[in-house]
Amino acid sequence: MSLKKSLHVMVVDDMSVSRGLIEQALDEIGLANVIYERDGATALKRLAAHPVHLVLSDYNMPGMDGLSLLEGLRHNRSTQRIGFILITGRADREILSRGQMLGMNNFLTKPFSTLQLRVCIEKVVGSLG
Repeated sequence: MSLKKSLHVMVVDDMSVSRGLIEQALDEIGLANVIYERDGATALKRLAAHPVHLVLSDYNMPGMDGLSLLEGLRHNRSTQRIGFILITGRADREILSRGQMLGMNNFLTKPFSTLQLRVCIEKVVGSLG
């Protein structure tokens, strides 16, 4: 089975327009096993119960931001090895440095193309074929 068909992904973003753009790009890439959450706290609970291979998370969300979600994932034995890509409109040094300290696997700056998202994902999980 190809990686595209077996890879399980969660997208976490509070903005429906952003989720839609990511969904469209993942569909173009050919990833079929994708679930969506609107906030970090709900995502963290769902991932603890049902881990995925890769999380694509917005940084700026109310309540629990993307890096707090990452921190929660890395402190839980069942989720600590999940791949994590931070998607942000402001990729400043402070955010990226904190992300790297917490174990972020990669990041992507908004706006992005489908090709940029694919390359970003492949740097974490390997070739999608």
